[in-house]
Formats: sequence, C-alpha cells, structure tokens
Amino acid sequence: MPTKLLCVLLLCAAITGCGGGGSGETANTGASAPTSATPPASAPVGASTPIKVPVQQSTVPNVQPVTVSATPGLTRNMLMTSVTLCEPGTDHCATIDNVQVDTGSQGLRVLASALPAGLALPAIPSTNGTVGQCAVFGTGYTWGAVRSADVRMAGEIAAALPIHIIADASVPTVPADCGRSGLAMMSTGALRANGILGVGLFAADCGGACANSPLPRWYYDCVPGGTCTSSTQPVASQVTNPVSRFAFDNNGVVIDLPAVPDTGSPSVSGSLIFGIGTQANNVPDGATVLKANTGTGYITTTVDGKVYTQSFFDSGSNGLFFASTTLSVCGLWYCPTSLQTSTATIKGTDGATNILSFPVGNAQMLFATSNYAFNNLAGTAGNVFDWGLPFFFGRKVFTAIDSRPTPGGPGPYYAF
Repeated sequence: MPTKLLCVLLLCAAITGCGGGGSGETANTGASAPTSATPPASAPVGASTPIKVPVQQSTVPNVQPVTVSATPGLTRNMLMTSVTLCEPGTDHCATIDNVQVDTGSQGLRVLASALPAGLALPAIPSTNGTVGQCAVFGTGYTWGAVRSADVRMAGEIAAALPIHIIADASVPTVPADCGRSGLAMMSTGALRANGILGVGLFAADCGGACANSPLPRWYYDCVPGGTCTSSTQPVASQVTNPVSRFAFDNNGVVIDLPAVPDTGSPSVSGSLIFGIGTQANNVPDGATVLKANTGTGYITTTVDGKVYTQSFFDSGSNGLFFASTTLSVCGLWYCPTSLQTSTATIKGTDGATNILSFPVGNAQMLFATSNYAFNNLAGTAGNVFDWGLPFFFGRKVFTAIDSRPTPGGPGPYYAF
C-alpha cells in the first residue's frame, strides 16, 4: 500500500499572522512539507478506466451539521462540528463540541481536557504498555495515546475506532523527536479547537509504512509511566478516518457550504454529508472528478504560469495558501489594495482538468470586521497550493476515500 503522506500536511497548525484592530490572527497553513520521517511517495498514477463496482445504497441518516462562526480561539474560517464518543459497545457517551472538520487529514483527534472524567475509553495496548502517537503538522505537533471509542455522527457509527487523545495523562512524556517538531498543540488555546475530525482521502493516517517500519514521530510503544520508543503499528489499529468504518455511506464525504459575500459573513451553517453516490443527497451529478495521487493525495494547480505539483483541497486550512510575486503582503497574509481575481487550472492525475477563478481580498481589512467566514482570505506559502476553506464556500466539494467504489470511479479523488 502506498505511503499516506497527506495526513501530516495540515491539521490545525497555528502560526501568528497579521490582524486588524490590534488583534492577532492565525493561519492554518498546511503549507510546510511533511516533517515526519516517511518513505518517499510513489509517482502519480496514470489514467485508468473507472472500476465498475456497484455502490452500496443507504437509507440511514447521513447529514452532520457544520458551522463557521466565533471559535474558542476566535480564529477566522474554522469549520466546526460536534462528535459523540461512547465507551465501546455502550450508551455511555459524551458529545464534544468545537471539533474542526478537516479533509486534509485522517482520523479523530480530541483533547483529553475536552472529555468528561467519567468517560473511560480503553487504551490500545502496545507490546509493553500503551500505544502513543505523535502527529506532526506544518508548524507543530500533538502527542497523546491511542484509545478506542464508538464514534457517532448523524445516525452512523464507527465502532471501536482507534482515535488520538491529545495530552493523555497515561503518556505524560513527549518523546524528544516529537517535541522538536514545533509548537506543542496540546490545549484548546494552541489547537484552537477541542479536536480535529480528519475525513480525508485515506482510511488510516499512516498506512503500510507504519505497519512495516518503526518510523520516528508516528507511533510509539510506551511503558507505564516511563519512556516511549518508536514502534510499528498495524493498519487496523492506526488512528482511522471514522467515515471509512461506517457500515454505510463509507466511501467519502461531501462538504456543502453556502456562498458568502466578499466582505465575509458573521457565521455560516452547512452540511457534512457522508457517502458519495450512496443516497439522493450525495450524488456527484455534473461534478468534475479530479483523481489524486494514491500515495500523497496531491493534484496539480497552475496559477500565473507557476505549476504546483503539491496541491490539495483542505477544509482544515483557514485560507488559500500559495506563493505570489504580485500580491502585497502583510505578515503571512496577502493584502492587495483592492480585490484581486486570479485564474487557476487544476489537474488530476488522470489528466482531467477544471479551470476556475478565485478572489483574494485584503486580510487586514477582513480581520478588522466582526465576520468569521471569508471566501477570499489568502496567505503565503512555498511550493504548495493549499485550497483551504475559502474554496469550499458556495460549492459542494466531494472527497473520495482511496480504493472505495463511487459513481466517479474509485478514490482517491476530489470533485466539485
């Protein structure tokens, strides 16, 4: 199985940017190259004939409400939902609010401080104790234990799902290699959410690479109250995309958000729809399918003659992030004197393309408002093009899980 690298591009990495009215803002850039020690990704796959596999139909509820509004950290463009966690096989549950929805990662990660004391989630055992995990993102990391929970959303259940409990007291010591990975995102203030719901292109967060070799800054064998040593981790016990474990509607997700004006909106309500082509509300009729690289999840974006071979759609990034030599910069953000519009050509690994325009506004002016949802917030990056949350407004965006059958062929792909 190809290495799944997309999980370390982004989750909720926060770095200081410019703000309006004297208040700071943050960028969930997802723009840095992966820092985990991971084998090279495979080359992009070539064009192929879609596999004609029937898509299992479902009639269970499959719509999870999502919102963009004021968050615990007052960060703009944070797509949030609530997730219910239960002790496996029981109705002893707790609902966790302010969990960020992220198509750029795999798996559910929740702060231990957001869980009630009486919710006993069993730890996933390691050879000598408990499985620990370091999740490294663009500018920081989370550390904690891997535990099992029944994850419930919109009437669907991912039973006994391995999830990451951030700052879990059972593994108090952060391994040295993990701790060198930037900001410790181990609190609501640093994470700017109570957790991250990774519903990206893959099922497991690392895949075969971690199952075959003990990679640094991934999985650890932690002895009780003692040290943690990098270790292998079977795919079935890795932190897992909850959607991939649903009995139905388990081949991907659709994010459906309304359009917002160029000046922004105080709040937005939309839907996280489970499944692709499994029910009447998730059929990708008329959507352009852009196949993603099966090893990295990347597609290609071309803007102003610059080709970004590392490009992706990421609801967990709060802006569009790319390199520009023409846009004015304020800190990490773009601040043109007037609204600018650029044209991009987005190409999948099978050669399919979609040409679209996108706006870039003045970040300082946007931050000076009381609005929280913006379709034109953009910031600087290196050699990647991160289509963050601004892209999702006014569209239905489909994210198909690797190898799962859909009406557009097997994943991984994006469609809109």
